[in-house]
Amino acid sequence: MDTAALYQEQQLLRSMRQTLGNVVRDVTPLGGRPNPLTPETVQGIKDCFAAISERERQIAQLLEFSPAAPYYRDGSQPTGQTVELSFTPKDKQQTH
Repeated sequence: MDTAALYQEQQLLRSMRQTLGNVVRDVTPLGGRPNPLTPETVQGIKDCFAAISERERQIAQLLEFSPAAPYYRDGSQPTGQTVELSFTPKDKQQTH
């Protein structure tokens, strides 16, 4: 599978994950009301999320993405240097 097809599949998976998450959010009962979904449906939704995550992981490996490295859409890499900052607490100011 070529890179363009993998990127397209990755975008489709993101959209599926977002839509499925929105459906779950919309049907989640508030204030102790009973859940309108059957346990089988809830398990099916969990299985869908797991399948999406697994395929996203596979695509990331095929595209050689590192989960620890940031991803930039244009393919560029950061060129700046990291600067460590340290803060010291200010003395408590007295109010008059």
